[in-house]
Amino acid sequence: MLSFEEKLAIIETFPQLERKNVSLGRVNFHYDESAHDKKIVVFHLHPGGNGFVYAGLLRGYETDERGFVNIRESSAEELRALIDDSIRSLSIKVPEAPQPKSRRKQAAAGARDGMASMWSGPDGQSLELRREDDLWYVYAGLNLEMVFETSDEAEEYLNEEGFKPA
Repeated sequence: MLSFEEKLAIIETFPQLERKNVSLGRVNFHYDESAHDKKIVVFHLHPGGNGFVYAGLLRGYETDERGFVNIRESSAEELRALIDDSIRSLSIKVPEAPQPKSRRKQAAAGARDGMASMWSGPDGQSLELRREDDLWYVYAGLNLEMVFETSDEAEEYLNEEGFKPA
């Protein structure tokens, strides 16, 4: 198994990825030129060596329900190939079929209309998604958690963190 430092060194060889430090020493890498709403290529690379790479648009990879591949046991070659494939898949926009409006979309629609929507987490936490001044704010009580440019980015973050509309 590659160490955190070895994985980080490989990931940082991709100049199109932007490093974003997140909680608990974890690191995300975003691909800002993505043709999709999805911008996270490397998700929660942890100092213990675990982490995930987005492969939701790829065939031939075993992904979780969010489209991520666990890279804990990946070799250097496998990691490079997966990241390269992920970036390539996010570079091309393929039209998607319209999907029915889910409860999540309905909650977000309420926030889009200027109302706030509440989201519940796996450990009973609550976050509020609120639109203010053309940005999307995620609050934990009175504390600002994150800010996003689009509702899709905010919803993606909330879903990746295990939150669902309350």
